Amino acid sequence: MPDRSRKRPTDVNELAKQLVGEATGEIEPVDPNAGKDPAAVALGRKGGLKGGRARAAAMSPDERSAAAKKAAAARWAMRDSDTV
Repeated sequence: MPDRSRKRPTDVNELAKQLVGEATGEIEPVDPNAGKDPAAVALGRKGGLKGGRARAAAMSPDERSAAAKKAAAARWAMRDSDTV
């Protein structure tokens, strides 16, 4: 699935040209929030800030431990797959 949030080129040479153009003022810098509703952005940020704490508060100690073990296993699995 394509990453639709990218506003910059993925090709290294095109990205370098974009960065140099922005640094020299030849190209207008890319605004990642262009076209977004500021109220929706603020609401999403608000939910993201409280989500983890609210989830942890709703879990029992055993559930939190199980979630932490699952996350650690996923991190180690990802790390091991990167070195293969």
